Amino acid sequence: MALEWQVFCLDTIDKTPVKGCFGSGGANGTQTYLDWLISAWGQTVLVAALSLLVALVVGSLIGIIRTLPDSPVLTRIGNWWVELFRNIPLLVQIFLWYHVMPVLIPAFANMPKLVLVVMGLGLFTSARIAEQVRAGVQALPRGQRYAAMAMGFTTPQYYRYVLLPMAYRIIMPPLTSECMNIFKNSSVAYAVSVTELTFFAQQAGEETSRGIEIYMAVTALYIISAFAINRIMAFIEKRVRVPGFVASTGGGGH
Repeated sequence: MALEWQVFCLDTIDKTPVKGCFGSGGANGTQTYLDWLISAWGQTVLVAALSLLVALVVGSLIGIIRTLPDSPVLTRIGNWWVELFRNIPLLVQIFLWYHVMPVLIPAFANMPKLVLVVMGLGLFTSARIAEQVRAGVQALPRGQRYAAMAMGFTTPQYYRYVLLPMAYRIIMPPLTSECMNIFKNSSVAYAVSVTELTFFAQQAGEETSRGIEIYMAVTALYIISAFAINRIMAFIEKRVRVPGFVASTGGGGH
């Protein structure tokens, strides 16, 4: 069966061909499936970027409190957080944010669907990043803590200036995987009708009956995006790598 890539030049309303659709951008009030595809890609990138921001901030905080010295209560809270969000399926968490949270907290009822998805995906990923941050901190030689204490550093200063800069360098490879995973996991937004790539593929495929072309294009965009993330993170990892540093496998007790 011949592929018909002209499907992307069809008007999404009346399904008629639009001349110059690859540069139309919705001109003259028309929207082609190409316009919709690009818009959906943008939504996917937005969901992934905002979710990653939430995951990094919350995950770093939880990872830090799990390594605080002489703070068993905070450590236990951090452990509970990781176990809670890591053991509930992502799709279930999205549904909880979308269907349950607006009932429990009325303020959530007025929030855009995209924000609810970002919170669900971001907090789900935060548990994974928290575990990586904890491992990165505990991989460092414990002598660094004693040296910082001898220099008069407070605990916040010790984490900010000594531990975290090194820990983040150690966890760059697994963090790269999380960045790629969060982009792919953004497809769960389809379940609550956020117009990202997977939603576009399902809707456009049904409307045009050209699912092969639609899904091939969407798959290509996922691959291109994941590869771009991988290359960006590899560049960052190369720039921040500490020459000659080998993390201790028995470090702990910070």
